Amino acid sequence: MLTPEQVKTMIAAVLPCEHIAVEGDGHHFFAQIVSQAFEGKSRLARHRLIKDGLSNEIASNELHALSITVAATPAEWATRHH
Repeated sequence: MLTPEQVKTMIAAVLPCEHIAVEGDGHHFFAQIVSQAFEGKSRLARHRLIKDGLSNEIASNELHALSITVAATPAEWATRHH
């Protein structure tokens, strides 16, 4: 069973991130991801970038359920959290 820390490591391997927070119970995970790679991309494209990067883990059912609650650029994140 995966830990939130392991999921965080998987996401970090997909794209460079300024911030990643993952919560979960081993089955369902919720991620907040902040990355410059999201610049100029729609919400759907940002989610697809992550899900495509984790497609092997998702296909093998190693990563059962990942909900991306935040997929923001550093600038968007800064305006939300200051």
